[in-house]
Amino acid sequence: MQFIQRWASELLSIMRIMAAGSFFTHGTMKLFSWPAPFEFPVNAMLYLAGVLEVFGGLLLIVGLFSRPVAFLLSGSMAVAYFMVHAPEGFFPVLNHGEAAMLYCFVFLYICAAGPGSLSIDAMREKSAPSTGAENA
Repeated sequence: MQFIQRWASELLSIMRIMAAGSFFTHGTMKLFSWPAPFEFPVNAMLYLAGVLEVFGGLLLIVGLFSRPVAFLLSGSMAVAYFMVHAPEGFFPVLNHGEAAMLYCFVFLYICAAGPGSLSIDAMREKSAPSTGAENA
């Protein structure tokens, strides 16, 4: 599998973009009823979740402030899972918490691994002047 290892950073970027794009639409449903209306009444907590999903999703799509944003979104999905889904039962497939659980761990991974090479963060890192301190 050496041939695919060369593309690890680009594939990480693609995973980040696809996960964030899907996550973004959860927020647009809550806030703008697009691409479809949200099926539950939007209270203050769901409104806050929608704001995080839209703005956090956009930042992750472009790969800006990826690590802190991914950490925040991972935490928000953990809260969503334990507050909404876990009380309905142990198994995510039965309590409808699969998406929240998967987003939580995908975003946690992005927080640890970084955004990949196709991101504004990577471009900013390349253009930042080297101080030499990282070699000390």
